[in-house]
Amino acid sequence: MTRSLSCLAGLTALALAVSGLPARAASAEAIRSEYVVSIYGLVIARSQFISTITPDRFDIKGSLSSAGIARIFDDTRGTTVVSGRFNKGRVYPAAYDVSYVSGDKKKRTTINFSGGRVARAVNRPPVNTKRDGWVPVSRSQLAAVADPLSATLVPAARPADVCRRTVRFFDGALRADIHLAPAGPGSIDVPGYSGGTVTCSARFVPVAGYRKGHSSIEYLRNSRRILIAFAPVGSTGIYAPVEASVATKIGTVHVKARRFEPVR
Repeated sequence: MTRSLSCLAGLTALALAVSGLPARAASAEAIRSEYVVSIYGLVIARSQFISTITPDRFDIKGSLSSAGIARIFDDTRGTTVVSGRFNKGRVYPAAYDVSYVSGDKKKRTTINFSGGRVARAVNRPPVNTKRDGWVPVSRSQLAAVADPLSATLVPAARPADVCRRTVRFFDGALRADIHLAPAGPGSIDVPGYSGGTVTCSARFVPVAGYRKGHSSIEYLRNSRRILIAFAPVGSTGIYAPVEASVATKIGTVHVKARRFEPVR
């Protein structure tokens, strides 16, 4: 579960952390939000976040855990913290920290950024890059990138601009691109937001930091069944995912907000 979430992080569960900000919020406001990840109608993970976003900055703290039947096979619990800023239509992350425990295994990844470039990345334990077929990450590939969570925040002047872009992310090991294309308008009605959405189709392209021939990576690369619905975050000029569906080897994974409310 943990590696699959890492591969999909630019698209799904962690991506939804900021979608809980009410559309009416024009100034900074802290929001407590909850999301579910499901497959075949069964909930397999839950997440909770406290997010603060303004037209200039963002700060997100959250947790993710396996749930339901998934806990029998993979009891995973993790936390994430990310911060950064917006400037001239671009996202500039500052720091990203994610840690989780899966059974008796522990992992933590920290990434520091400077000017949109990865300045430092540490994985504990270290990623095994000595495997056959490993595609190493070059320094040039770490420029103009964001962490998996920051990468899903989309500055756009109008809905038509949301999907016409490529998202470049780095999770501490994997460097990948997500090519977005318009897939039509939509709508969603959940506590805290009821209104229009912009749906994008997404194409996953691994760049480096993975093993050639890895079945899950290849499946995502060849998948044409990835959809992400974005909604505006108040009057900030930022769009964030409110729903996503991703076809995987074991079935289609759905992620959707369930509730969010102001922190009192």
